[in-house]
Amino acid sequence: MNANVENKKFWAVIPAAGVGSRMQADRPKQYLQLHDKTVLEHSLQRLLDHPSISGAVISLDANDAYWQDINFKHEKPLMVVDGGKERCDSVLNALHGLKKELNASQDVWVLVHDAARPCVRRNDLTKLIEMASTEDDGGLLACPVRDTIKKQKQGSANVDVTVDRSGLWHALTPQMFKLELLINALEKAASQKQHVTDDASAMELAGYHPKLVEGHEDNLKITRPFDLSLAELYIQNQQ
Repeated sequence: MNANVENKKFWAVIPAAGVGSRMQADRPKQYLQLHDKTVLEHSLQRLLDHPSISGAVISLDANDAYWQDINFKHEKPLMVVDGGKERCDSVLNALHGLKKELNASQDVWVLVHDAARPCVRRNDLTKLIEMASTEDDGGLLACPVRDTIKKQKQGSANVDVTVDRSGLWHALTPQMFKLELLINALEKAASQKQHVTDDASAMELAGYHPKLVEGHEDNLKITRPFDLSLAELYIQNQQ
């Protein structure tokens, strides 16, 4: 193990309070069946099975009707907290719950991962932990943009301009930061009424420059019905 990792604690945080309306399913997408278990179980298993991760915190909708039914078990600790209105609220609730549980959070790092990314690879987690825990900026899994990017003309279906893709990356998860620093960054963004769609954005607003750690493109986020079939194929190929 990298010497930089040995004296730190790493916890997974999974916001899972969303409804996933674009899937047009009878339940939130994290509870859809994927091979032999739910999407959420796959995501949790991938993170908790990593030897450097001490445990996980998930944030669920207060009226969640599915979690108890799946009866997820793991030898590592798993905390459940109430989610919030937005993803960032759910993450913040989980971080506060973790901080309260651990009592000392100075050397704790959190890997915030989308519940609907069940295909993340162990070696990508290792790479993120080792490369992004060297400085306070933290980091995130990401992939360089390879396609030609078009910007739409406002109020029209036509192209406005072709965007130079050099230096552009697709942000993935997990995104990993020090527990205390991420709490401060998310609270600052909320106090300034800044809408952030991922944790790295909050850290950027706080003046940090997260490290881009290249991951695999099969770490897809299940958003639409076809993505579930694609995730099934990716998991089968990984095995």
